[in-house]
Amino acid sequence: MNLRIEDITQDIEFAVRNALQEDIGSGDITAMLIPAANQAHARIITRDQAVIAGQAWVNEVFRQLDPAVQVIWHVQDGERVSPNQVLFELKGAARSLLTGERSALNFLQTLSGVATRARAYADLVQHTQVKLLDTRKTLPGLRTALKYAVTCGGCHNHRIGLFDAFLIKENHIAAAGSIAAAVAQAAVIAPGKPVEVEVENFTQLDEALNAGADIIMLDNFSCADMRHAVAHTQGRAKLEASGGITDATLVEVAETGVDFISIGTLTKDIKAVDLSMRML
Repeated sequence: MNLRIEDITQDIEFAVRNALQEDIGSGDITAMLIPAANQAHARIITRDQAVIAGQAWVNEVFRQLDPAVQVIWHVQDGERVSPNQVLFELKGAARSLLTGERSALNFLQTLSGVATRARAYADLVQHTQVKLLDTRKTLPGLRTALKYAVTCGGCHNHRIGLFDAFLIKENHIAAAGSIAAAVAQAAVIAPGKPVEVEVENFTQLDEALNAGADIIMLDNFSCADMRHAVAHTQGRAKLEASGGITDATLVEVAETGVDFISIGTLTKDIKAVDLSMRML
């Protein structure tokens, strides 16, 4: 299930509270140079071509800092933007605008960076039926934020954490004794939760199919082996490709016919979008 803003309201409030605390601490002493009564108007622009994500985090920064600040958006999450385009405006106490600037832009530049990369990957495989998935390789404390940004770029969420789906990997299999034993125990522990098994060869693929796995992750399979796995499986389980997939190999993997491709770099290697606030 892809995350929606309404699913993560508490996470947004918590992340913003922590961001403001670490930045402001006992008080913004530089902003105190400006008379408290001074009002200001600012525009935030992007210097990069990007896909936007993070409106709710920006709004929450100013809601917590100074509810009187007006945040006027000119774009929406998921929208493509061009260099020098105005993203939003701020109107309110000059102190509040300056104090909240960095926390607000940190969220927006990071989440937009994720959305931009996700859109680039999604565009590459739009001619196929494959769904691109994120992973748990996220910045600590920003799991749901980054996964929401992935959806703004047109990709999809894998499991959110260790609680909402099983992903049975090599060490789990070794500890449980076999793929069949691990899958059977999963049905006892949390009936109805999706069960995915990572396999490294065709023997394990058959074991996972016979055990009734919902999804089978093909770990570092060649494209030829993926195509064979798709034909061999015949829809008995969904197939997910994983392991070292880059923009150079993505299209070839997608064209093998797998159902999903999981890509850690969607959230792990983030290049923030260059944003700037200009006081008017």
